Amino acid sequence: MGSFSIWHWLVVLLIVVLVFGTKKLKNLGSDLGAAVKGFKDGMAHGGSSESTTAATPQVTADKAAEKTTIDVDAKTKS
Repeated sequence: MGSFSIWHWLVVLLIVVLVFGTKKLKNLGSDLGAAVKGFKDGMAHGGSSESTTAATPQVTADKAAEKTTIDVDAKTKS
């Protein structure tokens, strides 16, 4: 009762593939691999100047995304 059989996992995998599609799952896998590789490189280099210059373009891309974001204030009912 505590563990699932292989048939349960195959059904779950089939449902995930049907919902997301194989292309999105492939992209997710490659993005996850790139993130792990970047994390390992960052841990290996520590606080060297290469890692700080590599982070700069990401910050500017995030700021560009913030300009297109609409900020709204939520009010509570009284």
